[in-house]
Amino acid sequence: MVLNPVISKLSGKLVVLASASPRRLEILRNAGLRFEVVPSWFKETLDKRLFKSPQEYAVETAKQKALEVARRMPFKHLKTPDIVIGADTIVTVDGLILEKPVDKDDAYRMLSRLSGKEHSVFTGVAIVLCHEKENEEIDYQLIDFYEETKVKFADLSEDMLWEYINSGEPMDKAGGYGIQALGGMLVEFVHGDFLNVVGFPLNHFCKQLDLIYNRCPFSSDEESASVELHHNSSHTTLIERQLIEFNVTEHEDSEPKKEDLQQIIQLMDGFKASKALFTASKMGVFDLLQRKPGLDAAQVAQEIKAAVKGTEGLLGACVSLGLLQIYKNTDLATRYLWSDSPFSLHGYIQHCNETLWPLFSHLESAVREGTNQHERAFGKKANDLFQDTYYNNQSVKLRFMNAMHSIAKVTGKAVATAFDLSSYKTACDLGGCTGAIAYELTKAHPEMSVTVFDLPEVVEMSEHFHPSHTDNRVSFVAGDFFKDELPKADLYILARILHDWPDEKVHILLKKIGDACTPGCGVLLSEILLNEDRSGPSRGLLQALSMSDGKQRSAAEYSTLLKSHGFITAEIRHTDNLLDAMLCVKEMCSASS
Repeated sequence: MVLNPVISKLSGKLVVLASASPRRLEILRNAGLRFEVVPSWFKETLDKRLFKSPQEYAVETAKQKALEVARRMPFKHLKTPDIVIGADTIVTVDGLILEKPVDKDDAYRMLSRLSGKEHSVFTGVAIVLCHEKENEEIDYQLIDFYEETKVKFADLSEDMLWEYINSGEPMDKAGGYGIQALGGMLVEFVHGDFLNVVGFPLNHFCKQLDLIYNRCPFSSDEESASVELHHNSSHTTLIERQLIEFNVTEHEDSEPKKEDLQQIIQLMDGFKASKALFTASKMGVFDLLQRKPGLDAAQVAQEIKAAVKGTEGLLGACVSLGLLQIYKNTDLATRYLWSDSPFSLHGYIQHCNETLWPLFSHLESAVREGTNQHERAFGKKANDLFQDTYYNNQSVKLRFMNAMHSIAKVTGKAVATAFDLSSYKTACDLGGCTGAIAYELTKAHPEMSVTVFDLPEVVEMSEHFHPSHTDNRVSFVAGDFFKDELPKADLYILARILHDWPDEKVHILLKKIGDACTPGCGVLLSEILLNEDRSGPSRGLLQALSMSDGKQRSAAEYSTLLKSHGFITAEIRHTDNLLDAMLCVKEMCSASS
């Protein structure tokens, strides 16, 4: 590809580089591009944990840099650019993103990590095309892309590392080195675009310009055919948007696919189905029809003290959802909705209705603010998740314990039998609530005794949930697992605990467990394990929308968390139940030399 015809397309346009990087200036000027430099004011404080991949983080940073300049210039500089170019270069190794070192020690840590290894250099680039409209408004078109280059470092001696660091070159460069200068001595090979490592993927940039100006069937002057990107722009590229428009036009007269339409309708109506289930459960419909199957709508209405018309509507909805036949419980309702069933979810359904439904009614505010909406939903602030939300009065506490008991009864056997635990004789279920999982563990492992460790207000009410024949291998101890000494055990159980708490408290708890464990002791973790690409399961991702102080994690994230406290992951089991399981073992201490 001849570059000059591509670059010449920008002749006479106000091109702005939203970067003060001398490397990017040099690369673009050497290519013959004429431009102004307006460094971006965007603060590079994006949370790296929110991005699925390093390149997404680099692209988003580049996009924010370019958009900030594009939006600022008409007001601060009193002129509108035609094109704004933003870029961000990062180095990644061992899953970590390395940006510019903050000091010499940070540079040493970065370069030591790169020594003898292959790493990736990503540059995210954003091109913003600005179009002034007649009413003085500005439309923005966004094209973004990234380039990856692989770089292999030689094994670096301490002397070489410090000699390079003391040269001062690492301090303003991603990853702590400049390949185009002294840093080139550290590199064994480069696979990919060399200029990308320097700071700007010129070849890929020119290809994008070629697509914009030479191959698209519209130009930036053809407003009727342009793809407009306003202030609420997404990551979709200009070319992708063109293809979307083509596909919409091509298929606008075709019939929608039945299965696609059904899926969307199910999602749209999902909240109605949930509320119908919650209401029927709360009004005792399933318990009534378990006792008295075959009642008609008028008789049901009389029993639950409701209007006949309303009852007919509720019963009809439950029939359509597969929960009732006219009018008796289906097997599904008998197994999970009848409150006296061994696997009844009645308690958790009431928790969903009384606690989660009000919270999710304020989901838009939760998303905008990134905070729990307890104060909006219930009229008071919750500083402590359990003390202020669930244990502040007897009825709420009992309802919450019922909810936890229902989930534990349904999931307990799957968790207790997920692994061979025969080597563990004593276990401690931290936050074990009613002891439902503890009893399943002693059933599955006859040689094991289990201590349930939970708050005093929970332990004092746990007797309401004990089975009629109490197993003396299950005992209850009152205490706060953040403040009090943990009971001694070979195996510690964390079932639906870690996702509730912020990272600092999670680390406090795991440190206490690590300190209490000797090598070979275990942690049985039971949570909803997210897919590594965070594409599901939807139940875990929807639960995260409650915006509690904690977060949902993947198996790899939990493994990393536990490894930082001396535990290695022995086994992971996706149970096909409501909760998955992981078994982690305390590492053996290495022998001293």
